[in-house]
Amino acid sequence: MKAVNRILKSINTIPAFPATGNKVSQLLNRIDYSVSEVTNVIRFDPSITANLLKMANSAYFSPQHKISTINDAVIYLGQKNLLLAIQTAGISKYYKKGSSGYFDKATDLWEHSVAVALMSQILSRKITGEENTTLYTAALLHDVGKIIMGEFVRDEMQKITMLVEEQHMSFLEAEELVLGINHADLGGKIAEHWNFPVEIRDAISYHHRPDLLEKEDKIMPWIVYMADEACLMMGIGSGVEGLAQRAVSELLKKFNLRMRDLEMSMVLLSDDLKRAREVISIV
Repeated sequence: MKAVNRILKSINTIPAFPATGNKVSQLLNRIDYSVSEVTNVIRFDPSITANLLKMANSAYFSPQHKISTINDAVIYLGQKNLLLAIQTAGISKYYKKGSSGYFDKATDLWEHSVAVALMSQILSRKITGEENTTLYTAALLHDVGKIIMGEFVRDEMQKITMLVEEQHMSFLEAEELVLGINHADLGGKIAEHWNFPVEIRDAISYHHRPDLLEKEDKIMPWIVYMADEACLMMGIGSGVEGLAQRAVSELLKKFNLRMRDLEMSMVLLSDDLKRAREVISIV
């Protein structure tokens, strides 16, 4: 069986995406979301309920009084911490097991994914004036194709690296030539398997080449792309793909940003990532 056929067949073995995290993310993306709606979704998931109560009562958040109900935890933690805890902790199980052909440790891929998700929100605030939980999900899952591709890439890494270094191919092009599919396309297929909306699937599929999208008014893939590039520039989980990093100057021009804006975003990311490490370790 050809590698591409085995890779595609592997999609059927990936566990279902956590439904609770998806529902909460959709609610939090609404300006008029209510605490009761969020609570009603979370209360049917004992694991998430326990984790949020543990987080709300942790020394990191230092509550003045013991928080004993999920409703109080939702209010106390707020939108940003809820999203970070529920989505990030729920998805971590896909990334933290085993190793990856892209990185020395699977946790490196996980940290890179969290960093890109956080950076997507920082950039979204600069570009659109607001955060977007759907964008956060797409950015967090932008490299989900690497979960399956990792073992296949490991066996063919020498060939892929040679094509990148000697023939100046992009990493995606080298993947596709050697394996018959690249991790971005595969990630889009996984998102489709999970029944994600088209905007998330497109952001994952085109996170390296948003210019290939037919509709140029789609901003989400561009922000995920910029967030990914910024994290690669910072050396956060760069792995071998960092060898084929593209310049960000055109991206900055597209959104009327300066290099100083990107540098300030990187400073903010360092703070957000430090907080995220502490929050995620709690749950």
